[in-house]
Amino acid sequence: MAQTNILLESGTNELEVVEFYLDESILPGADKMEGLMAQAVGSDNVDQYRGYYGINVAKVLEIIRMPKVTALPEVQHKSVLGAFNLRSRIIPLVDLAVWLGKTPAPTKEEPKTIVTEFNNVTTAFMVSGVNRIHRISWEQVEQPNAYMASVSSNTIVGVVKLEGRIVFLLDLEKVVANLNPKLSLRLDDLGEDWNASTGYKALVADDSALVREMQRDLLEKAGFNVIITTNGREAWDCLTTFRRKVEEEGRPLREFVQVVISDIEMPLMDGLNLTSRIKNDNILKQLPVLLFSSLITEKLRHKGVSVGADGQISKPEVATLARRAAALIREHGLDETTETDQQST
Repeated sequence: MAQTNILLESGTNELEVVEFYLDESILPGADKMEGLMAQAVGSDNVDQYRGYYGINVAKVLEIIRMPKVTALPEVQHKSVLGAFNLRSRIIPLVDLAVWLGKTPAPTKEEPKTIVTEFNNVTTAFMVSGVNRIHRISWEQVEQPNAYMASVSSNTIVGVVKLEGRIVFLLDLEKVVANLNPKLSLRLDDLGEDWNASTGYKALVADDSALVREMQRDLLEKAGFNVIITTNGREAWDCLTTFRRKVEEEGRPLREFVQVVISDIEMPLMDGLNLTSRIKNDNILKQLPVLLFSSLITEKLRHKGVSVGADGQISKPEVATLARRAAALIREHGLDETTETDQQST
């Protein structure tokens, strides 16, 4: 099944989710609490569960039948089944159930393979089956609470109810980074020519605790003062508070924030909708917006452009964030020296 029904509009705070499922066996004597993260396949088989999961359509290249797999000579994790050839591309195949630590249930159905592309990497995941594509609003996606995040090892980034089912949105980026540490985010040296005393103010919006803290560490190392938010709505609420102070107190916006760095995929409000709101606001539109996301590819870059993003960086290129953010601040005349000079002329 090829990827279809892709949203053409950007900034609507909508996404399309491919819903798939994993059938697992609950071993005799196992803690039945394990089943709370899934739904029973049938009332007559209490030891078998079907867990429902989702992935953003924007990350899916296509969905195919189980391919012929060639074993790899050396693998780091038992979930890596091998690799297959898809139109002259060699793609690794990961058994998602095994990676999640589940025991696959016996089934007569042929498994499906979801071929994905994000972080400029192509990876395929074997799942029990695929249901359909849903178009939903990010407002329907809830962030997992602290307990759910801890018991799932932070592999769940969102929870949504679809047709009476609880569907978990998985952090497949974490899966890929875990299997290949070279693809994970890293803090690289800023270089000897970097001025770490900028004092620039950055507002960061990202739903991943790991990414947020890494961005905070990098930006603070680069001399930024960092405000952290966990999703687009929280970032927007923060910005509207700054806007109100600008209007009521007559203070320049740069005293509160000088650049916004945002992920794209976030519960409640995504980064594209956040960018659109900023660029359509008479006061906030002067702020440069830098999108930092695994969804930034040559095929999808136009989405950020269409909502007015001033820059886009694909994960995991975290080392370029500080330099690009500082450059955008200067380009928009929001560095303190430039604005002071402008006011004095």
